[in-house]
Amino acid sequence: MNRVLRIVLAEDERDTREYLQELLTRLGHQVVPAANGKALVELARAGEPDLIITDIKMPDMDGIEASVAVNQRRDVPVILVTGRPAAEVLEKVTVDHIMAYLTKPVQEADVAAAIAVAMHRFEQYRRVRQEAADLKQALDDRKLIERAKGAVMKRLRVDEEEAFRRLRKHASDQNRKLVEVARAVVASEDVFQQLDRL
Repeated sequence: MNRVLRIVLAEDERDTREYLQELLTRLGHQVVPAANGKALVELARAGEPDLIITDIKMPDMDGIEASVAVNQRRDVPVILVTGRPAAEVLEKVTVDHIMAYLTKPVQEADVAAAIAVAMHRFEQYRRVRQEAADLKQALDDRKLIERAKGAVMKRLRVDEEEAFRRLRKHASDQNRKLVEVARAVVASEDVFQQLDRL
């Protein structure tokens, strides 16, 4: 991991926080420390970090709750730090943006590895989410084009193939995307239906 990351570090135990801050700085990262969950949320919202490293158990708001609050506004990968056994942690971790965890006492090599794993997993997570969003958009566009094709068939009394040809030609002539033309056709058809009911 050669990239310098902006990291918000949340840990209520001062000695552990200072140790982790020094360790992360030595690894080449920019660190903003927080003493509790509420401070974590405020600092993350103000500073737009690349990564959050947080203890789970903290006063005011635990690390999982705080990371959920941060991720409601912007996706940020999270590494949890805990003194509990792995099984207990994994039971609670049902949140998408939690990419790794560290068990206390934390060692430098473990932190470096957890950061590399978390950032790699987060890139995969974002890629999969983008692919899902693109597929959903393509499906929505396809449905809209089908509705427009149906409207053209009904209004112009042409078959499906001819309706699609005319939509494509109009889009090409107007230098517009097919889905934009379809959206305009469907909107016009909705207006005609409303006028028909008056």
